[in-house]
Amino acid sequence: MRKYVIMGVPGSGKSTQSTMLSREYDLVQISVGDVFRWHVKNHTKIGAQVRRVMAAGQLVGDDLVERIVRDRLDQHDWNYGFIIDGFPRSRRQAEFFLESYDIDGVIYLDLPDSEVRRRVLARRLCSVCGMDYNLIEDRPKRPGFCDVCGGELVTREDDTPEALATRLHDYHEKTNPVLELFRRKEFVFVIDARRDPEAVQREIRDRLGLDGRHPVRPLEEDDSARPD
Repeated sequence: MRKYVIMGVPGSGKSTQSTMLSREYDLVQISVGDVFRWHVKNHTKIGAQVRRVMAAGQLVGDDLVERIVRDRLDQHDWNYGFIIDGFPRSRRQAEFFLESYDIDGVIYLDLPDSEVRRRVLARRLCSVCGMDYNLIEDRPKRPGFCDVCGGELVTREDDTPEALATRLHDYHEKTNPVLELFRRKEFVFVIDARRDPEAVQREIRDRLGLDGRHPVRPLEEDDSARPD
């Protein structure tokens, strides 16, 4: 059984890389952001709370996030393991997670803020089926409309320049201590996320030893890749 955490700033490719790993190795993909968006779309009480927070570009509170994660993992549908993204985002969340679950590695997708802004502000979401697009690398065939269902493409509420600036500030302030905590307790594999998704995926598999070898311990050079 393999259990991984994948971390990185918004737009670093966490969802893409998680999907690729989960399909190849029968891992359950758990995206806290997707869970939140489901609640928002279905107008639940949790969704109302999350919508207000996300629209302001802020991070959802620890209590609510821990509850969401605990409820999801308690379903125990991850026979071959899981990969979770969007969690933990604070030191408290990391401590809660480490007390409850053993994990095999933390994948950190390293991406400069300038590239984050370029990628995130180009994201679009189908208002009907939820399909993701990026106007830089994954444009729809018909501008403004989904290739799958024909629904109108919209910008996520939290993908505005103002909200993104707040998210990046909060991310660096609150999530960097999480990486330091994981570095003391777990393997942290720093991956350059500026490359194309296939190249990033190949390095992740190589570093985790998913080609049948033992995981490659993080190199000393990774220390220089730590975010400020």
